[in-house]
Amino acid sequence: MNASRKCTKTACAQLAVATLTYAYADRAAVLGPLATYAEPHSYDLCSEHAIRLTVPQGWEVVRLEGDGYEPAPEYDDLVAVVEAVREVRDIHPPQPTVARAAVSAMPLPGEQRRGHLRVLPGLGEA
Repeated sequence: MNASRKCTKTACAQLAVATLTYAYADRAAVLGPLATYAEPHSYDLCSEHAIRLTVPQGWEVVRLEGDGYEPAPEYDDLVAVVEAVREVRDIHPPQPTVARAAVSAMPLPGEQRRGHLRVLPGLGEA
């Protein structure tokens, strides 16, 4: 969800939390949680305008189940992922590992050293 969309009401700078669409054939206004993408024939509303919504006489307001039209967090999903990775890193710090080059230079048991370079089993196959 894009948390940077603003309310479409004139002179309102609040973050949008709900999407309003009209079903003209049914004479209904449908108000639900903020749509994933902005659509050309829908209107994004802040929590104040979503709660105070009125429609013409004879029309019906259909309010879809939502989260109470609370504003979404103001940070990006990518930032949330980065924070989660940092938390895991802090809980489980990386363990030091033996360098692969040092291990490959040691002769295997029962093997004579034939030079400073050799291919390890399973590493040369692609």
